[in-house]
Amino acid sequence: MKSLRFIFFVLTSGSLLFLASCSKDDPKPENIKEAITKATFTFTPVTGSPVVVNVTDPDGTDGPINRVLSGPINLVKNMPYTLTITMINELAPTTAPEYDVTEEIKKEKNEHMFFFAWTNNTFSNPAGNGNIDARADLVNYNDKDDNNLPLGLSTSWTTINATGSGKFRIVLKHQPDLKSATSTFSDGESDLDVEFDLSIN
Repeated sequence: MKSLRFIFFVLTSGSLLFLASCSKDDPKPENIKEAITKATFTFTPVTGSPVVVNVTDPDGTDGPINRVLSGPINLVKNMPYTLTITMINELAPTTAPEYDVTEEIKKEKNEHMFFFAWTNNTFSNPAGNGNIDARADLVNYNDKDDNNLPLGLSTSWTTINATGSGKFRIVLKHQPDLKSATSTFSDGESDLDVEFDLSIN
């Protein structure tokens, strides 16, 4: 069982790989770091072309190659979008299970949840500033886990009917045995934390 750790800015990258056990006599699973080299964020509008930004980390570590953000995110005013998030490990063969870390998050959806924050009221739906500061604040999740709790690989957004700019932050929390209807951004560890400049035109 794997969970990715791909934290941007001054945070570290890597992830936890929990080795599967076939016998009750086997030792406790060992934590092993996993490299994550790319996360892609695709805003697909109701009409028009998708807006795609990503973060890359070719060596999958804190160095010597720096991480690169391809932003900013440039969206059209008064437009509904669907945001989808994908993550891969290009250091692994494309046929290896550890290559598609998005699929691993889907398998471990009961332990993961994306949180979002934005500034300057750049979205009319959801309104506000996101659920990083307060779990109860609205985010339009399109996917759920087995307990009907939000996941966040797919979310819905409508931009304001005006030009504007701000910041857009995405955080993936790993919350094994912690995720619940009331768990918050403060619970668990951050597997992904990235912030883009955002413009509405």
